[in-house]
Amino acid sequence: MTSETTIAHGAPEPPVPDPPKGLRGHPWLTLLTVGFGVTMVALDGTIVAIANPAIAEDLHASLADAQWITNGYLLALAVSLITAGKLGDRFGHRQTFLIGVVGFAASSAAIALSGSVSLLVTFRVLQGLFGALLMPAALGLLRATFPAEKLNMAIGIWGMVVGASTAGGPIVGGLLVEHVNWQSVFYINVPVGALALALGLIILKDHRAENAPRSFDIPGIALLSGAMFCLIWAVIKSGDWQWGDSRTLGFLALSAVCFALFAFWETRSGEPLLPLRMFRSIPLSAGTVLMVLMAFGFMGGLFFVTFYLQNVHGMSPVDSGLHLLPLTGMMIVASPVAGGVITKVGPRIPLVVAMLLTAVAMFGASTLDVDSSTGEMSLWFGLLGLGLAPVMVGATEVIVGNAPLELAGVAGGLQQASMQVGGSIGTAALGAVMAAKVDDALPGSWQRAGLPPLTGTQLDQASEAVEVGKPPIAPGTQPEIAAKITGVAHDTFVSGMSLAFVVAGVVSLVAAGVAAFTKRGANAEAGAGAAHI
Repeated sequence: MTSETTIAHGAPEPPVPDPPKGLRGHPWLTLLTVGFGVTMVALDGTIVAIANPAIAEDLHASLADAQWITNGYLLALAVSLITAGKLGDRFGHRQTFLIGVVGFAASSAAIALSGSVSLLVTFRVLQGLFGALLMPAALGLLRATFPAEKLNMAIGIWGMVVGASTAGGPIVGGLLVEHVNWQSVFYINVPVGALALALGLIILKDHRAENAPRSFDIPGIALLSGAMFCLIWAVIKSGDWQWGDSRTLGFLALSAVCFALFAFWETRSGEPLLPLRMFRSIPLSAGTVLMVLMAFGFMGGLFFVTFYLQNVHGMSPVDSGLHLLPLTGMMIVASPVAGGVITKVGPRIPLVVAMLLTAVAMFGASTLDVDSSTGEMSLWFGLLGLGLAPVMVGATEVIVGNAPLELAGVAGGLQQASMQVGGSIGTAALGAVMAAKVDDALPGSWQRAGLPPLTGTQLDQASEAVEVGKPPIAPGTQPEIAAKITGVAHDTFVSGMSLAFVVAGVVSLVAAGVAAFTKRGANAEAGAGAAHI
């Protein structure tokens, strides 16, 4: 057996080769290797939020600068994921993964060494680009390495790693910032990247389809990148500009035009970046929409939970991260179990049930108040993890498994891009719901508490503080007045968070309906000949 396995799409039955000799190409060791790589990317999606205040203080960064530390990474990652997946399909997922690992670790070290915000943001953008190379390649390697009957279990463990890393970011970040420094948040990627590289060089094996892409769709890349940039940019800036602002609407309109032109061009291109025939598969399309809707509620809800724990309950970053352990732990336990169940019964029923559980968890979280106990929080956070785990696994398998093997990288990029877009829109949309509720409820609550009246400017400033759970207490305020302001601020924030969770619950119910259109990957067997366990 050669180091490169070719599989012709549409062949009647791919041959099953001898079991892999030695370490190279071993499926479970391949999973271990890509697990180290995706841990870095998933962790950096949430770990930096904890470090941002320390970074801003050390580098004298403004609020806008601090936002760019997160937004630069998010933009680079979301815009380039599908193109990066195409690179893996063209040049091989092993090479793409290894380049992504090296680049991600190197840019992480450069961030830690940066002495200015501009340099830090520049390297964060590079970090996002290399992360985009790494994530789809990991899924492409799993798709080509595991037989169909083992693929869901592998994706289950992969989803467990992604979910645990995402939810564990605040814990790890809090510990590192509190006990070491903010630079350690980025330095930690260097040894992890070195380990992933060493394992990758020894273990990973290149698998390419016989009819893999031979050229690049440059106009398609430009149009899709432009469309994704305008969409994510509008979402990111909507908090400052507001959704009805002409600038927000202008970028959304430009994004729609770019998407329309991209779709038109893809029907004319000889070798398109994202063949639209992929979306003739109703399960693949449903899986993509499902991933967007799942991330909408998960990322949007998690955004408010951190403010609720830290600013309303007064917890430290580490304590707030520990209170999220029921969510993280349940995802760790449920993801591989979900993979096994989906392998046996197919994805449709588990995904519908999972989104219904997610909806129940969202509606349950909407009942949390200022005095909710740890037990109440743990119940709803744990149920949320139980609902999310099968979706992370099943929707990924539906998208990747329903795509031809030669487009496994593009499908992996599509899955990750869907999650990034859904998370961005969810955070912005639920943020808008929170802002609207606070603007509506705060003036009346302030007045009923008998607090001194506020001017228009003061009310705007107070609303901005309350939207993240902080009481707008001016220096020198009397203790009795400060206590009233704190009570009003926390009650108003919780009312906004409750409404946001209700919206997320409704979105989860819609997602349960979408999940009914999913089914097992029609092309999953194409990868079964790549390895034998």
